[in-house]
Amino acid sequence: MPSVSLHRGPELTAMVPSVAGMSIQKFHIDVPRSDLDDLRARLGAARWPDELPGTGWSRGAPLGYVRDLAERWRTDHDWRAWETRLNALPQFTTEIDGQNIHFVHVRSAEPGAFPLVLTHGWPGSYLEFLDLIGPLTDPAAHGGDPADAFHLVIPSLPGFGFSGPTREAGWTTTRTAAAWDVLMRRLGYEAYGAQGGDLGAFVSPELGRFPGCLGVHVNAASWGFIPQGEVSEAERATLTDLERERLDGLAAFKADGRGYFEVQATRPQTLAYALSDSPVGQLAWIAEKFHEWAGPTSAIDPDWLLTNVSLYWFTRTAASSARMYYENMHATSWDPSPLTTPTAVSAFAGDVSVRRYADRTHKITQWADHPTGGHFAALESPALLTADLRTFFRTIR
Repeated sequence: MPSVSLHRGPELTAMVPSVAGMSIQKFHIDVPRSDLDDLRARLGAARWPDELPGTGWSRGAPLGYVRDLAERWRTDHDWRAWETRLNALPQFTTEIDGQNIHFVHVRSAEPGAFPLVLTHGWPGSYLEFLDLIGPLTDPAAHGGDPADAFHLVIPSLPGFGFSGPTREAGWTTTRTAAAWDVLMRRLGYEAYGAQGGDLGAFVSPELGRFPGCLGVHVNAASWGFIPQGEVSEAERATLTDLERERLDGLAAFKADGRGYFEVQATRPQTLAYALSDSPVGQLAWIAEKFHEWAGPTSAIDPDWLLTNVSLYWFTRTAASSARMYYENMHATSWDPSPLTTPTAVSAFAGDVSVRRYADRTHKITQWADHPTGGHFAALESPALLTADLRTFFRTIR
């Protein structure tokens, strides 16, 4: 188990029925000082690999880049300040299907607010949504219409961060969607919407199969939003320039960008020994993806990035977060039937989603193409994502 101290408060019996196994408890982060000291000692004693000159990012994260980040993590990064910021959020834990689930629950003061569950992916965390909380729960204070307010539920995926590690096999994105439906009903929300990117873009459409989920919004989507199989030359001749660019990006990813995927989907346990023992290894494994997948004009705050990596490190969830890839690739429960729930897509720079293929399996009612941003939309383009969410869910409320 992780050594993070989980300070739990009284059960919130006013929020949920007083039934065994259904309790919701307050959650407080307090990483032991010994863990902080251990991290700095490990960073200071790191064994560095050699590097071929002039290779840049072509073979992975460059030595100079990782060394600079590691030194910043060791000497300048203020985990306690971030801990204080995160503890200001209303955070909770509950057990669903035998698994501890951590989540943020921010209720809007607006009487007509609509419940919305936000789901992150890998190598991110619930921290990706920090800049969305204010605009979505209190639109009037952020130049918006109070009628667009949301109640937000922001869980950590099973096996990720404070929802980790997982305790048994089988935690796919489909099983996670079932857990999210239980969570929303446990919080008293019989009708709600879902948003997600990356793995969250797998969870959210599956959540759309439950009666309570009235609308689905995704970004950084892949499966179900891309062609299933090879595209014929005849069909390729009908593609727009943007569609062709996205399919070329998908081909490039399959050819030279999915090494991390193959490892996590086949040998997550072997990888985990290195990432759980070496903070530099965990840092490089995650930081490379934020560099590679962020939009060309995006700048990920290095202190945010180090906080995100710290979350994986302190909770020791390198193995359990990677396991979701393994579970999905070895699952037999995937539902291939079309999704009839209204679905919206925000496609940012670097996205590979193509509407003509998404329309075949989804009820697409809104599609927005953005030339800026990147894979981590909530982090890179919170204003654009907020606007798309407000527009879409006006049609659902």
